[in-house]
Amino acid sequence: MPELRGVILAGGLGTRLYPLTKVTNKHLLPVYDRPMIFYPLRTLVECGIREILIVTGGGNSGDFLRLLENGEEFNCSLRYAYQRGEAGIADALRLAREFAGDGSLCVALGDNLVEHSIAPARQAFESQGGGARLLLKPVDDPERFGVAEIEAGRIARIVEKPARPRSNLAVTGFYFYDNTVFDKIERCRPSARKELEITDVNNLYIAEHRLEYSLITGWWTDAGTFRSLLRAQQLAAETWGGRDAAAAPGRAAKE
Repeated sequence: MPELRGVILAGGLGTRLYPLTKVTNKHLLPVYDRPMIFYPLRTLVECGIREILIVTGGGNSGDFLRLLENGEEFNCSLRYAYQRGEAGIADALRLAREFAGDGSLCVALGDNLVEHSIAPARQAFESQGGGARLLLKPVDDPERFGVAEIEAGRIARIVEKPARPRSNLAVTGFYFYDNTVFDKIERCRPSARKELEITDVNNLYIAEHRLEYSLITGWWTDAGTFRSLLRAQQLAAETWGGRDAAAAPGRAAKE
């Protein structure tokens, strides 16, 4: 069985964080004592993933290579892919087809932070025999996210940023996909935003009755807005501040 590989999606222009993103990529902004992308990278490494692809774009793509190099510091092997323009999460994921080969993927959005390990979700995905598995989290503002509606213990549908959410279960930026994800991406058509939406890909798995979910334990946040970036700063400081993190990937320079 091919080894599960990881993909971190770290493209986009980060317009919601302008002017912070005028001269750098959003995923390189600091969150407490390290760049934002270190957190999803650590999450993948901690659940046992060692081959990881970074998908980025824009004028700062070279900064990722200078920062992360070949991944040796993080106990993994890193590769890089370049997304031209902004055509959506599914379009960025499409660039991982050759990297994935015949195997499955754990996909992380580069602005997502989670407190606890996602290893239990990985184990559940590998036990389910193909398909996909999403990580969900109850939130107070589900209208900001894709919202999963559960019926009879399964995801019945996902609605993107609903005005009147019927559930408080947000689809977080962590996904597990089997190799059929790439064929599903090819079946998608651009949305009104002229992007290939990951929600459309997930709904194709639902139609096949092959989409499962796990609930995230502990806290989770994205860091794509000023408010959520501030929350990420606070949570990271409260969780890891003052702790000896010498063994953690991306350890800040010692004083």
